[in-house]
Amino acid sequence: MSEVLLQNRRIVVDGRPRLLLAGEVHYFRLARADWADRLDRLRECGADTVATYVPWLWHELPDGTVDLTGRTHEQRDLAGFLDLAHERGLHAVVRPGPFIMAEVKNEGIPYRVYDEHPHLLPSTWDGAPIATRTVDYLAPEFLAAADGWYAEVMPVIAERLAGRGGPVIAVQLDNEIGMLSWVTNSPDLTDLLCEDLRRWAVDRYGKDAAAERIGADPGDPAAWAAALRTPAEARSLSVHDDLGRYMRDRYRRYVAELRASAERHGVRGVPFLINVHGTGGGRGQSFPIGISQLFESYRGLPQVTSGSDYYLGDLTVTNVADLYVGNAFLAAVHDADQPLTSLEFEAGNGDYGEDLSTLYPPEAVELKTRLCVAQGNRLLNLYLFAGGHNPPLAEPVGDGNDRIAFTGERHGFAAPVGPEGRLNPTFDAAKRALHAVRGVADLLADSDEEDDGLALGFVPDHYLTEYHHPASSSRAEQVADLERFRGMGPRDVLARALLLAGYSFPAVDLQSAGPTSGVIALASATTLGRDVQQRLVDHLHGGGGLLLHGVLPERDHDGTPCTLLADALGLSVTGRVEGGPHYFPSVIGHGWAAGRPEVRVGYAQHLAGTNARPILTEIGSNEPCAVEVTCGAGRAVVVAADVPCDLAFWRGALDRLGVRPRLDPRADGPGLVLTSTVDRTGQRLLHLVNVAPSAVTVTLSWHGTPVLDGRAIRVPARTGLILPYGIRVGDATLVETTCEVAWTDGDSIGVRPTQGDDVVVLATERPVTTSRGTVTTADGRVTVRLPAGPADDPVRITLG
Repeated sequence: MSEVLLQNRRIVVDGRPRLLLAGEVHYFRLARADWADRLDRLRECGADTVATYVPWLWHELPDGTVDLTGRTHEQRDLAGFLDLAHERGLHAVVRPGPFIMAEVKNEGIPYRVYDEHPHLLPSTWDGAPIATRTVDYLAPEFLAAADGWYAEVMPVIAERLAGRGGPVIAVQLDNEIGMLSWVTNSPDLTDLLCEDLRRWAVDRYGKDAAAERIGADPGDPAAWAAALRTPAEARSLSVHDDLGRYMRDRYRRYVAELRASAERHGVRGVPFLINVHGTGGGRGQSFPIGISQLFESYRGLPQVTSGSDYYLGDLTVTNVADLYVGNAFLAAVHDADQPLTSLEFEAGNGDYGEDLSTLYPPEAVELKTRLCVAQGNRLLNLYLFAGGHNPPLAEPVGDGNDRIAFTGERHGFAAPVGPEGRLNPTFDAAKRALHAVRGVADLLADSDEEDDGLALGFVPDHYLTEYHHPASSSRAEQVADLERFRGMGPRDVLARALLLAGYSFPAVDLQSAGPTSGVIALASATTLGRDVQQRLVDHLHGGGGLLLHGVLPERDHDGTPCTLLADALGLSVTGRVEGGPHYFPSVIGHGWAAGRPEVRVGYAQHLAGTNARPILTEIGSNEPCAVEVTCGAGRAVVVAADVPCDLAFWRGALDRLGVRPRLDPRADGPGLVLTSTVDRTGQRLLHLVNVAPSAVTVTLSWHGTPVLDGRAIRVPARTGLILPYGIRVGDATLVETTCEVAWTDGDSIGVRPTQGDDVVVLATERPVTTSRGTVTTADGRVTVRLPAGPADDPVRITLG
């Protein structure tokens, strides 16, 4: 029997931190005879956990009964599938909805729920019907129906919890909560919801202030609902602001209802998971919208954590910062116990429509895996690992195919294991990735990413943009401004430059109370909340540093003017130029930025301040658009122009703020992401991930001390390395090496050469032997040199 806890941002199983490598296999899309093969493939790939949705729509029969043991169809035997996974030595993560998406019709909700309660389909802007089959989550009829489903499925899961000797180590509550209404810009605005929002607003602001913000008397339900559904232009920003904040609270209450139901029906003693949606089109720029919607649903709650849905396609210089920042922003709103997980970690070749319009290179899954484990992800679920076939609905509905899903008979065309069990090239890539990680899994499970005293500022309210009334020009302008500047900076340059320049950094939630330290890098829009502006002012006055990229903030989220930060910096905006078809604003450097050629920018905001030292001036006006400012005991660098991703410029800006990369790379080209992880005893791993289309050669130093005596390390195109830097092997220390660890076994270690001419340096007094290569000893250091040998053939090094 196993106890599973979320503790110190780790997943702890029986007192030991674990790194869980999973794959999604849908038993309901596979014949029972194929289950064992797919689970064995999962083990072969290097995974130790299987994850699966449980579709309510499939298990509930027309007579209202529920089959979870296969009495009516073998592909309804959830119990049998979980038992088989346990027999195969796999843990399980179960995802029973109520909503599951997964291309299942109605997102997994039975048709009868809508037939019996047609009013559950919400109305939205202007009272129009909603475009998708979602529901009002807190409608009593839906909560009762969901509780009825949980009453059936949760006892089956509960019997198989790890604490009872079974495989289940985590349960996901619902799926992608709030996503459907966001992507269709159709907020739920039923009478029930409008009334609930009225109570929420009066409790939050008082009756008079609520009336002022919404533009209607809270005592008049009809007028109040009309003002929410069709906001007056004069109240549009405050209505949208309150709608987004209220929805966060509504989702929080919905998750609390689901958790209470799950526990009432026996599921206790394992973590609950909330997955966060938001990536799309190969990018993660909108992913923080999902965090903004859902973080109040899990932050600070015991034994609950979030999991990402990452659909980024390939990983290149274009989107590598999206993945890194997505992890950092997720972690920023976690409490001290909540670890990072990824519940849908894209693993296939991208041919989702089986039309060959898209094919991802196989190495994409390896690059993403390496980066995510370096940032402290404790669970990765390869989604979708194995395809299958959509069975017919128990009762035809006459929709053209009468199957459970809208993808046709076959499903999961892009998965590493196809519907018929055929492997595509991503299988071997996933296998390489998981086995590379498996060699140091125990270290990764109990390590944390290190940083350079720099944090990226995260403002969840910058992402309250999931809704905008189609007729509101002020809201459209606000959303466009936020989308242009927030998060990763104009043109995504801020985060990309920091990452590719060799820095690693967490994010800090600037809306949370508490002290800040070091340097904060913030991509700022015109809109920035008063509380955040004040926190930044306090940070500077306390001696902190600030790298601000974007524009100076001028108003709060509800449109109220607010220039607290600009005033503290002693800066004012005197103008702004925008590029166009026939105008090309350009800037030139001064002081430490002097000597660079002038560069074109898309915009430049003119800044004035008596104590401001110009860094960049806009050529057409000769006005500063980037300045250094002293503020209290702190210092700020404000870059109010979309300067290109000139790594030397951004290194210079951080150097002025006292930030220097601890690994200090000297590389012959861009595209290399560097970071390190360390456990509580000081064992360290260096992570090098090359997302460039060509090899990068780099020399590293650790806080000024050369790594491997300054030896150049070659990282081939589109791959990565995890290099030990001071880990224990028995009573010896593996000081440094160019090899990856394949396994450890008491007084021996298996290493996988990476350079063709590799070196392993150990600190030990014991004799050392190697299955290949030469051994030399001097001054308590043993050096093993490994000439080129068979590819992927680990070398055994043994302490005598």
